This record gives sequence, structure tokens and C-alpha cells, in this order.
Amino acid sequence: MENDAQPAADERGPLDRSRLGADFAARAGLSRLEIADELGSTNTELSRLAETEPDAWGDLAVLVADHQIHGHGRLHRPWASPAGSSLAVSILLRPHNGSGRPLPTQCYSWFSPLAALALRESLAQVAGLESALKWPNDVVVGGLKISGILAHLAPGAHGEPPAVVLGTGINVSLRQEELPVPTATSASLAAGRPVDRTDVLVAYLEDFARRYRAFCSVDGSADASLAGGRSLLSEVQDATISLGRRVRVELPGGRRLEGRAVGLDGHGALQIVEDDGGRHTVSAGDVVHLRPANGGYA
Repeated sequence: MENDAQPAADERGPLDRSRLGADFAARAGLSRLEIADELGSTNTELSRLAETEPDAWGDLAVLVADHQIHGHGRLHRPWASPAGSSLAVSILLRPHNGSGRPLPTQCYSWFSPLAALALRESLAQVAGLESALKWPNDVVVGGLKISGILAHLAPGAHGEPPAVVLGTGINVSLRQEELPVPTATSASLAAGRPVDRTDVLVAYLEDFARRYRAFCSVDGSADASLAGGRSLLSEVQDATISLGRRVRVELPGGRRLEGRAVGLDGHGALQIVEDDGGRHTVSAGDVVHLRPANGGYA
């Protein structure tokens, strides 16, 4: 449940770069970690670097903005926050299996939910928060959005398949009056105490890199057992708050679909059964909004 306590002013300091240097990157398995004081959009900038400097920005290269001023989410919705209150981090993925073979692009749709699982773990570890995935690309706490994840393709290096730029925006110390919409929250508000941005970033990057390497090791198969014994599909379905509920899907052109969300397919698309038994599968790219049929956000 969200707590009304307001984050303290001293939470808004810069990221602790002494904890985010080359030693941390090597320990986490990152190929590169750069922090910019201010950027318009980490996804836009990392996409540019992936194209113009492919040899310098390899698999698991990370770009973080201490303050992102022109971020955007799915369907180009704007995303901005006061300096020092949020995390904006983008990860470049050039996925290969253990034999050096590029992963099939069909598995790319699983990178966003994989990131959501990593963030879920980091919020539990750092802030003691229980969170859930809201299909297709949000993380929620108490039914309120705390993070959005946006993935898009970038040029592959030297004729290889496309890369992926995976961006995550996390509300860390936003105060109640700073929330962009009533359906949002922040880690500090939800926890009722200050939450350190650097702690969240460190935990997120470590857990994401671990999960990503395990996923690559099984050739990007969401059905395969990972190191912990469970498949990515199984973990994502268990963590997704949208499943098992009646939902309303808003589609392009004003069309709507309503029914029970029963599961995810092998590509992460949502499976919906209408009252008359009709079955539909919708991908993230098909959806404008997903809401509970009885109202609310998640």
C-alpha cells in the first residue's frame, strides 16, 4: 500500500559515480557503463551511439542519465521528472548464445518483461517493495505505476541482426505533487522512507545482466528452464497482474476488445478469451491501452 510520507529534499543528490565505475561494470558483466549529467533521452542517444560507434558500444553497454529531460514512453508519450528524482537507464543488447551465434529476433519481445522481472527484484531488495508486471511494459506497486520499459531496434554491428535498446524509467523519489498522473507512485512514497537511486540502479543492472545471460544461454527460448530451474515464461506469467482478470483492450482506431486475460504465448503476446469463447492474441505493438474491465489502472 502506498504511504503518504514525502521524500526528503536531500534524496535529490547525484548518482554516486564512485560505485558505478569500471570495477562495478566488470563485476556485473557489463561491457560499458557511462553516466551523463543530462540527456534528452537515453534511448535516443544510445541508439545513435550503437549506429555511429558500434565497436565501442557492444552487448550489455549501458547509458544512464543523471537527469533525463526529454524522455518518452510507449507510443511516444512524454516522460519527464525533476532532477534527481528518477532513474533513466538504457541498455544495448546484441544477443548471442554461448556458441557466438546471434539469437533469433523472434525472442526480442521477451527483453522488456525480463527487465521488468529484474526491476521487481531490485525494488524488493532495496526498498522492500512488492511489485508486479502490468502487461505489456509497466511495473506497478499497489496498482500504481512505478516504472515503464521501452524497447526498440537499433542497427546491428557489421551486418549482424538488429540490436535492441532497452530503456527503463523508474520513479524513485517523486513527491506526491510531482507525480505525472494519479495512477503513478514512486519508490520512496510506496516504501514510506527514502530510497537511494544508486542502490536501485546497482541492483537492477546486476540482476538484469544475470537474467539476460541465462536467457541467451538457452537461445532465447522463453519455455526453457533457466539457471534457477524455471522458464522465463513461467516467471513472467506468475508476476503479471493482468492475467486471470477481465480486461479491456483499447486498439488503434478506437476499437475495443474485452474478455479474460488467460496467459501469454511463446512470444509474450497476451491471450484473451471473450465471454462467447472467442480467443484473441494481441501483441504489445497492437495495443493503445490495457485496463481492468471494471476500471482503474492495473
